[in-house]
Amino acid sequence: MDLTLLELYVFILAGFTGYLVITRVPPLLHTPLMSATNAMSAISLVGSLVVAGSDRGTLSTVLGTVAVVCATINAVGGFVITDRMLKMFKTGPKGGHTP
Repeated sequence: MDLTLLELYVFILAGFTGYLVITRVPPLLHTPLMSATNAMSAISLVGSLVVAGSDRGTLSTVLGTVAVVCATINAVGGFVITDRMLKMFKTGPKGGHTP
């Protein structure tokens, strides 16, 4: 079997499995799940830094740099959204919600 076809198969299978897992998570657990996903984004950021730093050619460096930018945006945006969601659940001093 061609290696590209095998990689495409694994990608589709991972996407399908991820969709099935996420749809079965109760809404109460979405915030902790998002935090775990942000941690995985940080791991992909480290991997993209390794690729960008390896001296294997111009294309590898450019793609690694693009991956670093995308992974950074994903990780920072995820933490910002998680923080915003957690602020919705905080209560004020009188028991009411904070603005």
